[in-house]
Amino acid sequence: MKFWRDGLGLEVSHVEEVADQGAVVTFIKIGDQNVELVEPTDAESGMSRFLEKRGPGMHHIALEVQNIEDSLDHLGSAGIRLIHDEPVLGAGGRRIAFIHPESTHGVLVELYEQKKD
Repeated sequence: MKFWRDGLGLEVSHVEEVADQGAVVTFIKIGDQNVELVEPTDAESGMSRFLEKRGPGMHHIALEVQNIEDSLDHLGSAGIRLIHDEPVLGAGGRRIAFIHPESTHGVLVELYEQKKD
């Protein structure tokens, strides 16, 4: 928060606990985009293991898709290694799935489908 809120003067739009993923997510609005700051709440979570191994910094990038099942099917059939074959529930009620960094030159990529109202 020191950099994003205090340094850049950006506003926190909301904070949400995602118990299934053992994390608290702070959303910072920048134009029509969000930066999500994720803090693990479970010492055994993947996020905690990542921080223990690599220290703080960028964990992943997220890309919005129109239909997450179609996207996962397409990637899987193209030989892209997936962490999630099926979407899971993420912050903001979005359905999410991760692509394994082995298929993205070391970058963890999240796909998400916006919650349908």
